[in-house]
Amino acid sequence: MADQSQSGIRLAPGVAQITRVNWPGLRALYVKEVRRFFKVQLQTIWAPAITTMLFLVIFTVALGGSGRTVLGHPFADFIAPGLIMMGMLQNAFANASFSLLVGKIQGTIVDYLMPPLSNGELLAALTGASVTRAILVGLAVWGAMLLWPGVHVMPRHPWAILWFGILGALFLAFLGVMTSIWAEKFDHAAAVTNFVVAPLSLLSGTFYSVQAMAPVFRAISHANPFFYIISGFRYGFLGEADSPIWLGAAIVLALDIVMGAACYALLRSGWKIKA
Repeated sequence: MADQSQSGIRLAPGVAQITRVNWPGLRALYVKEVRRFFKVQLQTIWAPAITTMLFLVIFTVALGGSGRTVLGHPFADFIAPGLIMMGMLQNAFANASFSLLVGKIQGTIVDYLMPPLSNGELLAALTGASVTRAILVGLAVWGAMLLWPGVHVMPRHPWAILWFGILGALFLAFLGVMTSIWAEKFDHAAAVTNFVVAPLSLLSGTFYSVQAMAPVFRAISHANPFFYIISGFRYGFLGEADSPIWLGAAIVLALDIVMGAACYALLRSGWKIKA
């Protein structure tokens, strides 16, 4: 006879007894994913922070030494928030695109599929760990910029920093999960990084204001979702944005909802991850 659940309803054999969120399992997978990238923090956190700081040094020396201003702010102050966000986006994607892919390649994907976790809980743990890595990279870069002479990155609108920082990293985490489901080898994930994530992040207005571009290129920039994330995040530090801030906030939220639903549907279907 089937065991009786806590609610008093008799469940058929094989039916899961966990009818609500499996918080212990969700927390265990999240901690496991965080520990995975934190064990190699020199590569996953500090190396990206150093690379981002090199961008700041190179571009400020090359373009900002003559007193150049953008949107009424010194060039170094203008590009600093965009560089922080760019580092966060790229590392959120890198973390999420690795988890399921390495399991598929090494044959350990069962470790993700066998535990009593729903598709939503699996997705929440993977993306949560990716957002955590992005936040740690962002904090490391921000801390270095606070100590860098001639750069001012004190927050003016903390809500914008949190909104665009967290939702932007979540957007790339969803993209990373989709990539790890689709990819069959590391070259596939690297192709998405090199031909999608890197170009979109570099052409998002990180190093320039789209207001100074020709109408055609300005329209192309507005079709880039990274543009709204970078512009909104910069608004949190400078109080200036290349696009209406509330429009950007709504677009980023809508993108996260769509991407989250797509990831959930892929996990539920078992496409390329279940035999």
